[in-house]
Amino acid sequence: MTHTTLTGTTDRRIDALLTLLSDNAMIVISGARIAREIGVTRSTVWRWMEKLRALGVKVKGHPRTGYRIEKVPDILAPKLLRRRLYPSPFGKRIYHFFKIDSTNSVAMDLGEQGEPHGTLVIAEEQTAGRGRAGRRWHSEKTSGVYMSILLRPAISPRQAPLITMVAGLAARDAILEQTGLIPDLRWPNDVLIGRKKCCGILTEMNAEPDQIHFVVVGIGINVNHTRVPEELSGVMTSLRMETGRAHSRVELVARLLRHLDSYYNRFLNEGADAILSRFSEVSSYVTGKRVRVSTMTEIYTGTTDGLEPDGLLRIRRDDGRMLPVTSGTLTEAD
Repeated sequence: MTHTTLTGTTDRRIDALLTLLSDNAMIVISGARIAREIGVTRSTVWRWMEKLRALGVKVKGHPRTGYRIEKVPDILAPKLLRRRLYPSPFGKRIYHFFKIDSTNSVAMDLGEQGEPHGTLVIAEEQTAGRGRAGRRWHSEKTSGVYMSILLRPAISPRQAPLITMVAGLAARDAILEQTGLIPDLRWPNDVLIGRKKCCGILTEMNAEPDQIHFVVVGIGINVNHTRVPEELSGVMTSLRMETGRAHSRVELVARLLRHLDSYYNRFLNEGADAILSRFSEVSSYVTGKRVRVSTMTEIYTGTTDGLEPDGLLRIRRDDGRMLPVTSGTLTEAD
């Protein structure tokens, strides 16, 4: 099966250019050699070098003297990423964009066009990144991880919330491995450091009442942001802001996909209980947490009381009723 043709995906020759530069970091390569090896003109090489500089890649030199980079670029280009991925369906097919409206929108389209399980859509920048309930996701250029994974699980639509949990657990473990920080999981789709969000997950599906055709899991992680918009500073953070140092996004994505593969297979092989018990272990929000729930029709407070078999969160409301949360936004109550 051939790749679906998409406008706006990164030219594979730019991918080849990044790989060539990475393989020869600190070595000067002539513009003529680069042009010859990737099959473009020298003026195209110059134009692409300018594009890479705009993305923060430290390229020294110019067409006459040759080019070199000071360190391997942290661009999530398919070739650079694949070298870090171990054999699994995740990442065999990678669609990379320098700029896109939303990776989830593209992945949903690819799902309808028959792209296989494990296809990855990844962007350096999103202009219309989405969070839950239609909220916008702040997607600063080349600072974060903005990606969507296409899954084709043989499960019922009722079990779809468990896929969000699988992704949350994978993101948590990847961030822990990368930073040494111990993140918390706020049901159903946020990864927190302290009480601030560093990662959000948006799961969308194409399904009939009794059958899922495919699921798209969008994952956004604030990695190297040095600041967040002022209006979000009380609720949002980044890995760099929390640790005081920059992190390799390529390394983080490789870790994330490895953990996603592991949790996803655990879910399929061992069933929902394996995911529910692990989520309960690592999330402070599952049991005994005072929370406020805001829905389209009401706002109420209560105390969390464990997970339902399909992944919904039970809450003992202050009025005494015990009900699962089916929609709305969950925050810690003061």
